[in-house]
Amino acid sequence: MEISWEDKEVTLKHPFVHNNPHVLGVKVFEKWGSHLPFLFKVLSVGKALSIQAHPDKELAKQLHKMKPHLYKDDNHKPEMALAITDFTALSGFISLQELKQVLEDVPEIVEVVGIASAKQIMDIHEQDDVIANKVKSALRSVFTQLMSASKEMTAKAISKLKSRLLIESQLRSLREKEELVLRLEKQYPGDIGLLSAFFLNYVRVKGGEALYVAANEPHAYLSGDCIECMATSDNVVRAGLTPKHRDVQTLCSMLTYNLGYPEILSGLPLSPYITRYLPPFDEFEVDRCVLPKGSSTVFPAVPGPSIFLAFAGEGTLKTGCWEGIVTEGDVIFEAANTEITITATATELQIYRAGINSRFFHGL
Repeated sequence: MEISWEDKEVTLKHPFVHNNPHVLGVKVFEKWGSHLPFLFKVLSVGKALSIQAHPDKELAKQLHKMKPHLYKDDNHKPEMALAITDFTALSGFISLQELKQVLEDVPEIVEVVGIASAKQIMDIHEQDDVIANKVKSALRSVFTQLMSASKEMTAKAISKLKSRLLIESQLRSLREKEELVLRLEKQYPGDIGLLSAFFLNYVRVKGGEALYVAANEPHAYLSGDCIECMATSDNVVRAGLTPKHRDVQTLCSMLTYNLGYPEILSGLPLSPYITRYLPPFDEFEVDRCVLPKGSSTVFPAVPGPSIFLAFAGEGTLKTGCWEGIVTEGDVIFEAANTEITITATATELQIYRAGINSRFFHGL
């Protein structure tokens, strides 16, 4: 992102923030130095993005040291997608009951991983005292076996799966995940991600809801528009639905293998016009502001920096020493300890703000 400074175009990261670290605020500077700790962008997904995970800090350091050409920094990358339109994704592993159902309903997966591996999951009983560890161990084994399958075996299994589903669709209504896999097959024919999708939760996020993704959790964004915010990193470990480099061994070894549907954030209303989304990460939070024409709202001064993104409409933004017009597509950086007043003028104004997670300042 760029801002105008003394009639020159300079990047926000360097030299502006580097030369003016006070804009970050004391506590932010002490924690992260002269670096903005979050990235903020609009993402429009027309074609499914890769099945991937982001390493935690410790793993990120190791990967950066061992493979700096692939993993270009040593930071973690938790992220959050705030849906603008209805948004779909794969995120996290399905429940044990659902896993068993998949192994019963999708024989092509069992052919790839083998009956013995599938049996590890089928033989787990809910009343087992150590069920969590048993499930994680068995799931890790089966998922690794699946993702490590040869291209020939994968292509054969997917061909059989596609043929079977097309025939069965004439006799019954396909399940939601089956329909999804057929759609993804048109985008990524023969890709192992088509089979691994059965293991992941199919998540539908409504406009105004947010999905957050922690370190070492598998996910793939499938369709829709969102505001995305994340810790400042470019570390991505991919293994499916992609023509890019795949690091299957790293991905399968790093995952938490936690089971269950991910938490969807509805946001906390701060005012009639502002809703805040607070993921469990220090680096960022996101506010969604929808102002009717002619109305105003105030973003109180906070101890950290903010980035405002005008998504739709037109209005004005005013601080103690500056006032200007904001329209669709404008991005504004505001320093720490700055109160901002926003007014919608000609039309309704929809604007998003990213800043340091307020819990960080309160020690929560």
